[in-house]
Amino acid sequence: MARGRDFAYLLLYVDDIMLIASSLLLQQNYAADILHREKMTNCKPCLTPVDTLSKLAEAVGDAVDDPTLYRSLAGALQYLTITLPDISYVVHQICLYMHDPRVPHFSALKRILRYVEGTIHHGLQLYTSSSNDLIAYTDADWAGCPTTRRSTSGFCVFMGDNLISWSSKRQCTMSHSSSEAEYRGVANVVAEATWIHNIFLELRCPLSKASLVFYDNVSAVYISSNPVQHQRTKHIEIDIHFVWENVAHGQVKVFHVLSSLQYADIFTKGLPTTIFCDFRSSLNIWPPPALTEGGC
Repeated sequence: MARGRDFAYLLLYVDDIMLIASSLLLQQNYAADILHREKMTNCKPCLTPVDTLSKLAEAVGDAVDDPTLYRSLAGALQYLTITLPDISYVVHQICLYMHDPRVPHFSALKRILRYVEGTIHHGLQLYTSSSNDLIAYTDADWAGCPTTRRSTSGFCVFMGDNLISWSSKRQCTMSHSSSEAEYRGVANVVAEATWIHNIFLELRCPLSKASLVFYDNVSAVYISSNPVQHQRTKHIEIDIHFVWENVAHGQVKVFHVLSSLQYADIFTKGLPTTIFCDFRSSLNIWPPPALTEGGC
């Protein structure tokens, strides 16, 4: 979800979000309405929202019969990411082709709907937590777009045990190397953490501890504390200095994390079912707790 739109989405669609047991944000009725529009209520569900074997490309396949319906459904799914961050990546992908939707794009959209059918009772779990530590994970899929060869950046930010911000977005420019694409991802999440710090400062609840940023690329972690300039990094000099200043001032700390624990992967690429479900749980996306017999 893009920074700045978070609160706007919540204000516009507050009536569509149900709060269960004071801890679960759920859009079950809204999801059911989207499925009904495409006549996919009670369709066969799938375990993941995106195919890991192929990526969408522009101008491939026949044009869809009803592009207006495609745009309507794609737009509706954007609001569903408020409580289902796990579909952010693939929803962002289908929205890239709203100007000229093709049959493969519509097939990818219908796969999302099948996934929504299977997770219609899932929502974003919130926990009571005494910790206000900011912990962020970020990653980038280098040259992942088969048409433009631009990279996709993704991040998720936790405050204590709760997921409070996330993003899946194609980078504006093409990166010459994987390190460049990945370091731009670090710069994005550092900017997000800085913005959150400023929000709490304006609310007169300043965060005293440095934000922790976890990344699975050793080069990006090294550059964050050693802003050396050479041929491979001079074209991202602004991002380097931005991150380095925050690290030098003690506002951000960048650490390496194993790829198996890089939860931001769910925002940058399609994942196998086992890994996807594991990361989804780590993002606190759960169904409501089962009621015991005789419960209300």
